[in-house]
Amino acid sequence: MAVLLVLIFIVCIAIGVPICYGLGLVSFLGICSLPAIPNTVVFTKMFNGLNSFTLLAVPLFILAANLMNEGEITEKLIDCCNALVGHFRGGLAYSNILVSMIFAGISGSSQADTAGVGKIFIPAMEKQGYDKGTSVGVTAASSTLGSIIPPSITMVVYAGIANVSTGALFMTGILPGILLGLAMMAVVRFYSKRKSFPKSERVPIRAALKLLFRSMPALLTPIILIGGIVSGLFTPTESAAFACMYALLVGIFFYRTIRLQKLPGILVETMKMSSLSLFALATANALGELLSYYQLNVMVQNFFLGLAGGRLLFLLVVVLFFLFIGTFMDAVPAMILFVPIILPSATALGISPIILGLIIVVTLALGLVTPPYGLCLLLASSISGIRIEDAFRGTLPYFLSSLAVLLLLILFPEIWLSIPSALFPGLF
Repeated sequence: MAVLLVLIFIVCIAIGVPICYGLGLVSFLGICSLPAIPNTVVFTKMFNGLNSFTLLAVPLFILAANLMNEGEITEKLIDCCNALVGHFRGGLAYSNILVSMIFAGISGSSQADTAGVGKIFIPAMEKQGYDKGTSVGVTAASSTLGSIIPPSITMVVYAGIANVSTGALFMTGILPGILLGLAMMAVVRFYSKRKSFPKSERVPIRAALKLLFRSMPALLTPIILIGGIVSGLFTPTESAAFACMYALLVGIFFYRTIRLQKLPGILVETMKMSSLSLFALATANALGELLSYYQLNVMVQNFFLGLAGGRLLFLLVVVLFFLFIGTFMDAVPAMILFVPIILPSATALGISPIILGLIIVVTLALGLVTPPYGLCLLLASSISGIRIEDAFRGTLPYFLSSLAVLLLLILFPEIWLSIPSALFPGLF
């Protein structure tokens, strides 16, 4: 029966059935075939999977990102970053990455980053003379930082699954997120002369300072959010709610770009975006019940404990596995399905659940730019109007630079945990 369910799932993906419906169908059929488990378990597990205060952060962070985009806060960030680095060769590409790093500290969503930043940067880069592949590649690759630099929706979900401190996971993601951004900037530096990337005129100091002042409310947001979580002032979910209120108030009273009549449309768009991840999460939770019946986690643990490679081999296999999963499945259902299966093996091998979470989050973030399902790649290519194959070709150098940073995470896992634990001992 297990083989048949796997085949059904593969067929669903092959014919274009959305992942969430495929997961739900396999869950229902699988549990119905087990007389020992009542059929109502499917719906109970789906409901219980969403009945979580922590998961409320998912729609709230998406709402905060939509409010920022509607309130033109993103545009203020772009103007400020362009003033800082736009005069270098490849300045718009540098600015694209820098804006994504800052935006990541506010929205927690890579898809929102691609949509908000991409609709401005991709046309601007193409107009200035960048080829479409580079414009899409830089935008799609840098938007993956939204899932890594805290606050991060995927980190919130992992923390709930693995029962670890969200604040500790956030702190562990800061340094790798910055390194990933710097690695992408190094790629821009490498290609800037080879492809003769254009540059803008230097912005006068007085004008740059004015832009910096106008961008200050947006620049302060990551500091306020992370500082509040680390200090214990509010939980990640409460920080997401604060981000929504902050973006709304700044957009209405400071920038005066959000009109009250636009709020219903923003809320509807937020519900559409949130429902995709949350329904997939619900059906994945039901499928998790089926997998636990077959004791898949025990089989996985016995397999890895019998190998001679130890922790390094385990982490390499985890990365390869989630890179593959990320090509056709979103991060949230992937974690719901597979983290409970591999977490016992990691614990048995002495791997910190926080380090495991960081590696999984980074790996699944890279899946957002791998075809055929990479959502960030699809969004960026649709904005530019190029084929997905050409978009991935432009993304590949930045994807490979991210893989190099991920390899460092695997080889030296203790470093990424020791630095934040020394700075914030109360969280670890």
